[in-house]
Amino acid sequence: MKAVLAVAVAVALSPLLITGALAAEESEHIPRLVSNVCSKCHGIRGDSQSSLFPRLAGQQADYIVKQLKAFRSHGRADPHAEAYMWGIAGPLADAQMKQLADYFASQPPIHGQPASNTALAAQGKDIYEKGVADQNIPACQECHGKKAEGQGEIPRLAGQHRDYLFRQIRDFRVGLRANAIMHENAKSITDDEALAIATYLASQ
Repeated sequence: MKAVLAVAVAVALSPLLITGALAAEESEHIPRLVSNVCSKCHGIRGDSQSSLFPRLAGQQADYIVKQLKAFRSHGRADPHAEAYMWGIAGPLADAQMKQLADYFASQPPIHGQPASNTALAAQGKDIYEKGVADQNIPACQECHGKKAEGQGEIPRLAGQHRDYLFRQIRDFRVGLRANAIMHENAKSITDDEALAIATYLASQ
């Protein structure tokens, strides 16, 4: 209950905190913004401890910028985006988004822990590397990379929270998170397969 309340307070205060941070000198702006706003959910180094919020450490900078712009324009409208990120991204200028993205991209990426369910992780690895031809599911590594490191506007997935990844796959599948390519790729993925993929990636 205390954790939920803390997040709610942080979200409620975030526009005020951002306003103060934006008034800082340029040399102080990004550290203050990260400390006062971003760290409340994502951690000071992007090492989020809650699966509600993605880990940003080592994430592709271009991907972070793209998402921040989508939050600002309300082009990304899945429930968590609207609840947490619309208000936070709204005041940010393009240059500030780039600086934030570069900061988080420069942090050491989080490496996952071995999966407790090794069979499920092995299934996820197989889907990630080969896809499922009978369901027209392509190999995830074709875009996200052999080590799930991502590139450019394609995100790093390795070491991400399992439950966060599972939720995103489901949101892409049903169109709750709008992305034509990912909807096409995920529309035939079952919940069991989504959990397997997420379990594998979280262990990397």
